[in-house]
This record gives sequence, structure tokens and C-alpha cells, in this order.
Amino acid sequence: MKWAYCTNGFADHRLPEALAVLADLGYAGAAITLDHGHLDPYSPGLAAEVSRIAGLLERLGLDAVVETGGRYTLDPLRKHHPTLISDDAERRVEFLTTAMRVAADLGAPVVHLWSGVRPDGMQEGEAYTRLACQCARLLDEADRVGVTLGFEPEPGMLVADLDGFERLRAMLDAHPRFGLTLDIGHCHCVEREALDTCVRRALPYTVHVQIEDMCRGVHEHLEFGEGEIDFVPVLAALDGYSGLVAVELARHSHAAPLVARRSIDFLRRAHEGAGTGVAGTGRPAGQG
Repeated sequence: MKWAYCTNGFADHRLPEALAVLADLGYAGAAITLDHGHLDPYSPGLAAEVSRIAGLLERLGLDAVVETGGRYTLDPLRKHHPTLISDDAERRVEFLTTAMRVAADLGAPVVHLWSGVRPDGMQEGEAYTRLACQCARLLDEADRVGVTLGFEPEPGMLVADLDGFERLRAMLDAHPRFGLTLDIGHCHCVEREALDTCVRRALPYTVHVQIEDMCRGVHEHLEFGEGEIDFVPVLAALDGYSGLVAVELARHSHAAPLVARRSIDFLRRAHEGAGTGVAGTGRPAGQG
């Protein structure tokens, strides 16, 4: 299993420092969130910085994907605005186009994205149509630069679960560059099926995995062992997946190196349990 860490959880580190810490801890990759602190998509020196980071990734032996979930990257007042279903969606399209070009220059095969919240008063069908139209435009660029889109269902957004993803994928005629970012915590939070069943259902589409602990019905990313998930069957269900499995703890930057160390140690133990069939090693001792 190729463990990675989302750089939104290293917001207080310079990106080269964060990558060096991750490599030293034994991570195989990084999910790089484009934002003001890490590969600022609006920096006049972006091209040179991307080239520098591409070289560093190669020297450190790290794989990468590009994530686009920065909260205020496009609008300093409104979180995650505009979205692909907003009236002013063009800024989001331009940002994601930049993200795809950055990914291509980094040698990162996947760019992550999501739908956003359905605007007040907009019918669900209209929102899906808008979203599909914008995704089709992005897929043209993905074909051109040679990257794959990893679309993430997000609790509270228009596309919140696997049903919504499969609906959107069908509207895009199952385009081969339209894949799934599977967030393990989100599945536990919102899906009706057992978590390992959800993972197996999603595996044929999955191009990127995010992982963290979570409680059902509560969208809060938790350190491993602080939520409800038994990770042994989850990791067993991921058997055959060859991409990055990236820890996403965006609110833990204050202790990033310690959290990253605890996270990879936990995941290694859980993965060992998945390989041996020993249940329970996906949770700390004493927790049910």
C-alpha cells in the first residue's frame, strides 16, 4: 500500500519542508493541495516553483497527486466559492485547468475535484446538468494534458455519495479519465452500506484514496482511533488498488510531523492485520 499525506495538513510548513518530513517518515507520496502557501496557483513564479518541486519529488522518491480543496483559494470571503455549479463557475474552471497543467508538469497522474453545494433555489436536475457540462469541458483538457480527474463525493455537497458519483459518471458516458477520489471517512459518514462493501463497489472507478477516521453522520476528519472505523476490513477491501492512499487531516497542521508519524504507524499496523486476517488491529487497544 502506497501511503501518502495531504499537504493541507502541513499548512504551517513550507512545501519542500513538508515533503522532506514525509519522505523521512516513510511515506510514498504527497497529495499536494494548491493554495496560497503551497504552489500558489496565482503566483507569477508558479512555473518555476512547479519545476523545483517536481525535481524535489524525484529526488525524495515521492509520487504525487494534485488536490484542489483549498477553502479560500478563489474567494477570500466565501469558502469553496465559486463552484462548478455557481453562476460564476468560470473561475473554478480556470483554476482546475491550471491544476491539471501543474499536475502534468509534476508528473502527477490525478487531479482531485468536487461539486460544491447546490445553490439555493436551483433544482437538483439543473445542478447536475451544469456540473456535467463543466466536467465535460475539464475532461477535454484532461485528455489534452494526459491526467485523470478524481471526483470526490463530499458530505453536504450536491454529489455527496457514491450514488451521486455514479449518476454524474453516467452523464459523462463513463469517460475513461473521469475517476473517483474515494474518501474512506466520508463513506462511513454518509453511505448506507457497510464500509468494506462501499470500497469494493467503488474500486473499479477509484483513482485516488483519502483516509482518516470519522463518526457516522458527523463530517469531521479525525485522527485514527478517535472515530468509529475498523480499518482492517477497509484496507483488505482496497486490495488491488495501486494508487496513493492519502491521510487527510487538514485541521492538524499545528502538530503535523507528530500526527503524520502516528498516522503511518497506525496504517502499517492495520494493513498488517488486513494481510493476516487478524481483526481488531485497525483500532487502538481498548477501543471498540
